[in-house]
Amino acid sequence: MNYPKKVKIGDITVRDGYQHEEIFIPTDAKVWMAEQLILAGFKNIEVTNFGNPRGMPQFKDADEVMKRLRSSKLIADLIDDVTITAVTIRERAIERAIQAKKEGWGPDRILLMVSTSESHHRKNSGLSLDEYWKMSEEYIKKANDAGIKVNGTVSTIWGCPIEGPTDMKKAVEFTKRWLDIGASDVEHADHDGSASPDRVYQYYSMILNEIPDTSKHIVHFHTTRGWGLANVLAALQAGMTHFESALGGIGGQPANFVSGVPVRGTGAYYYADPNLAGLVSTEDMIVMMDEMGIDLDGINVDKVLELGKMNEKIVGRRLRSEAIKSGRIPKSLTGR
Repeated sequence: MNYPKKVKIGDITVRDGYQHEEIFIPTDAKVWMAEQLILAGFKNIEVTNFGNPRGMPQFKDADEVMKRLRSSKLIADLIDDVTITAVTIRERAIERAIQAKKEGWGPDRILLMVSTSESHHRKNSGLSLDEYWKMSEEYIKKANDAGIKVNGTVSTIWGCPIEGPTDMKKAVEFTKRWLDIGASDVEHADHDGSASPDRVYQYYSMILNEIPDTSKHIVHFHTTRGWGLANVLAALQAGMTHFESALGGIGGQPANFVSGVPVRGTGAYYYADPNLAGLVSTEDMIVMMDEMGIDLDGINVDKVLELGKMNEKIVGRRLRSEAIKSGRIPKSLTGR
């Protein structure tokens, strides 16, 4: 079996993980989790969304989370080596991020997003694809001029929860377009668990044939149908080296009901049971990779497993990580 011997993993629990939760996660908990992830060795974390909080009240504390991270004494000696990302789907959010950067507490990197499915894209952004590409070209330059890197996400690569099957070749074209207009990297996202391992391998092989620099590509899988780690393995075999995930396998479509109040979000859930949604579990993925002998670039596996247990207390329920129940596979005789 061929796969890279070293990977880089970003954790996106505090943004993507918590955005699907139907309770408001306290600001103190978000800041604590972000700090602990950095202390555990993560050098890339995604922490908030600068979009309109009326649609996503989970992130009404975006400014406070960012300011408190930037001023945290606990991680003061580490934060300069960490890339902090905020989601900024539309113009106003990007402008907020740029202003925050000018004031000294903004993100290092922002995320814009297109879907290969027109209807999914319009539901997420409120714009057509043509309108969004035009906006992105203008605002990527503004962000870069302010010292902010931009991630261009491509979604619905392997299928759309609204339209159904999609063409993977279109996602390859969108990837090239992001990089051509100034994005620093591209997140390749299976946002509803439509990807199967064979097509994952096929797609990432296509991507690396066209753009072989693996640092330009981020692997993002959901495990809605239970295929998440199988897809991670397929991506590894294709040669991918940069992954992202969330503790407990949580995350997904923004919640449309938060702490007792119905909200707009992005509308009705795509899933019959919203508890089925979720990303690949950070804990399970790093334990699997560690057992495969893959260098995790300084991530402390044991600390991450402890964070996984604490994350269950924060969200108030049992989550999807198997590793926090079973632990790591012993590396030496236990003496028992």
